[in-house]
Amino acid sequence: MPPTVLAVIPARGGSKGVPGKNLATVGGASLVARAVRRCAGASAVTDVVVSTDDAGIAAAARAAGAEVVERPADIAGDTATSEAAVLHAVDAFESRTGRTVDTIVFAQCTSPFLTAGDVDAVARAVLEEGADTALTVAPFHGFLWRDEADEPPASGTEERERTHGDTEVIARLGATGYGVNHDKSYRPRRQDRPQDLLETGAAYAMRADGFREHRHRFFGRTAPVRTDPARVLEIDDPHDLARARALVPLLDATAADLPTRADIDAVVLDFDGTQTDDRVLIDADGREFVSVHRGDGLGIAALRDTGLPLLVLSTEQNPVVAARARKLRIPVLHGIDKKAEALRAWCDEHGLDPARVLYAGNDVNDLPCFALVGWPVAVGSAHDVVRDAARAVTTASGGDGAIREIASWILGPSL
Repeated sequence: MPPTVLAVIPARGGSKGVPGKNLATVGGASLVARAVRRCAGASAVTDVVVSTDDAGIAAAARAAGAEVVERPADIAGDTATSEAAVLHAVDAFESRTGRTVDTIVFAQCTSPFLTAGDVDAVARAVLEEGADTALTVAPFHGFLWRDEADEPPASGTEERERTHGDTEVIARLGATGYGVNHDKSYRPRRQDRPQDLLETGAAYAMRADGFREHRHRFFGRTAPVRTDPARVLEIDDPHDLARARALVPLLDATAADLPTRADIDAVVLDFDGTQTDDRVLIDADGREFVSVHRGDGLGIAALRDTGLPLLVLSTEQNPVVAARARKLRIPVLHGIDKKAEALRAWCDEHGLDPARVLYAGNDVNDLPCFALVGWPVAVGSAHDVVRDAARAVTTASGGDGAIREIASWILGPSL
């Protein structure tokens, strides 16, 4: 029997920042309905429940296709934790259905640009990749600062209190700003800094047994699942809601405009930075090593098994490219200076209309191929100008499951 993967969406009625927040509409749908549809659209999820104390939210959740668990008042107040609501919902679901939940996905209504791909990615990190817990994160490159004046004062450090209008300011002797994720005396270049990851607050996944034992969402091995930074928005106040409504024509259109098998006659893949993370390890003898993602291999195998023509097209003349293509059992053209010309010739040879070809890439040398095909796709870690030129952008980075994500668009639940 396949594992039960239960998506739980906590959505209480009370909200001080935005009254009635979970029923507020973005893109013509309430926040709770958007979350339900994204979870229901994830192929790994078997069931979706909404935990709520509000009749209006319950009605909207049922209309969107979710089951509803009525949340007791003692875990519906301002101080109640999300974990308490999730545990209660899992218990209620198991009692109602007689089924045992294997994996829990915890999704937030307040992240309006959550995608079904995000939900699938955190669920599969637990189901297939050995993680105990997983969360959505976005690459973050900013320098974080903290002001000592914003920290709780130690005894005897207050100098005075002054009031400006309605704002109380506490000035303390010696207060200064300091770097949180950097030494303020040294400003390293972006490429010289470790990659920081920002928790998006959109989706989490946990082994159900471990969640019951530990009663929090980050026990054991936690897998960070990278998502598109452009989609990171949590609605906590009216300004956030206004931003979401302003962005929805762009971001919802992008989410909807994903290719299916009916749109695609062939898939062509760049290699470096698309099937790898764009890093190369070189040993003392000059041999090069790259890192690839097993999930990408699964996705490519699934596409190949449908009979869909596939090609690896790379500028690099490197034995590792040919070796990877051999293992995947797909043809390769590498050492190609003019990729668009080679791609056009390959399409002509196979009688393919470029308008029905998907090309996945990551850097500026892929732009001529983007201009040729009907489905230019950028991986999540692609250069900004490449992302701007793409018709669709994966949430996963190159070398971190981007090709598997593309395969899931094309093949849907059959993958």
